[in-house]
Amino acid sequence: MFRLWGKIWKDGRMVRDVTVSDGSADTRTHKVQHCLRQICYALDLSCPIWLDANISHFKRHDKTRFYQDAFIDEIDFDCLEIQVTEED
Repeated sequence: MFRLWGKIWKDGRMVRDVTVSDGSADTRTHKVQHCLRQICYALDLSCPIWLDANISHFKRHDKTRFYQDAFIDEIDFDCLEIQVTEED
């Protein structure tokens, strides 16, 4: 089971969060993309763009933060953080 935790941060505090799972046999990249879409849907957000810094940080730490520059729409929070919490 692959599990991804999405958190919205504003003023140094976590204001909303959601955890989603993917039990498919897809590649890790597809699981991450699928879970990110589910997180954005649950939090009523547009999907962010993966910038080079996001990709690099996610590869090293299984976690990254998407700031305003990764979103096309204006956001009313500081960042969206995603983190892998379970991976088989």
